[in-house]
Amino acid sequence: MHYRFFLLTAVLVAAPAFSQTGASDPNIVPRVKGKAPAAAETETATDRGANIRVDTNLVLIPVSVTDPLGKFVTGLDKDNFALAEDKIPQVIQTFSSDDAPMSIGLVFDTSGSMGAKLQVSRLAVSEFVKTANPVDEFFVIQFNDHPQMLVPFTTDTGLVQNKLMFVQSKGRTALLDGVYMAMNEMRRRAKNPRKAILIISDGGDNSSRYTPREVKDAVREADVQIYGLGVFERMENRGRTPEELAGPDLLHELASLTAGTSFVLDDPRQMPDVAMKIAVELRNEYVLGYTSTNKVRDGKYRRVQVKMAKVKGLPKLTATFRTGYYAPAQ
Repeated sequence: MHYRFFLLTAVLVAAPAFSQTGASDPNIVPRVKGKAPAAAETETATDRGANIRVDTNLVLIPVSVTDPLGKFVTGLDKDNFALAEDKIPQVIQTFSSDDAPMSIGLVFDTSGSMGAKLQVSRLAVSEFVKTANPVDEFFVIQFNDHPQMLVPFTTDTGLVQNKLMFVQSKGRTALLDGVYMAMNEMRRRAKNPRKAILIISDGGDNSSRYTPREVKDAVREADVQIYGLGVFERMENRGRTPEELAGPDLLHELASLTAGTSFVLDDPRQMPDVAMKIAVELRNEYVLGYTSTNKVRDGKYRRVQVKMAKVKGLPKLTATFRTGYYAPAQ
């Protein structure tokens, strides 16, 4: 299953601090060089709130449906979908198209290169939260040299916007550390079954402790959709490192792992409109639930396929969805 990701660096995880003060932050799991993150090795199925590898047998797959013009199609029912796991047909047992409460993390770039783009990035967040369900919960992580929790989970979108008004642009770009911190926060504290992360950034990574592989592994295992909103102005590319210039590719990879979408823009003024589009997509998803016919608890990755049945009176429809999940382990 495949999701469009918006690179609004903000999806379906105690340690040395990543805060500027150097204080210990319980949201960060220490990274050991050459070794996978400790959380992935020691956590149990029962305490992985945000991870799809849980003790329940029900697998939830969010799906968005669009027509040939890219418009979201609503009003479909369960019979319009067919679902398979590792090419074996599965019975869709639960089906929902309601605007269910969500847990959403915003990963917000405050590195030195953001500069004048900070204000339009704030406007993008304002547009994004306009569609919020009253019981949605949000947290905000800002990152430059290190990630830092700016706003813990809250239902107060006004607080989110007010806190962002006072952030300043400085330092380098620890994007991967920010994403990993967000995944860990989701795993530990998210209350809602639907989860998404929105990344807003203007560059790649040049300051993180975590490696791309470690972060991708954490993302692949988590039941979180990642959306990216990236601003990469051509005039600013001169003098940037290869890591910084790889920002669009990095965000696209993270989003594609989770059935999310990344948007790469060259005009910051487009950010608020794209942020609203992301919010609309999240509010127009179907959620398919099934119990796998594969009862083996081997912890292996299982691929999911969703196909659309022909709907009378409508053109050919396209489904975008999460492409798989990790089975429970013994």
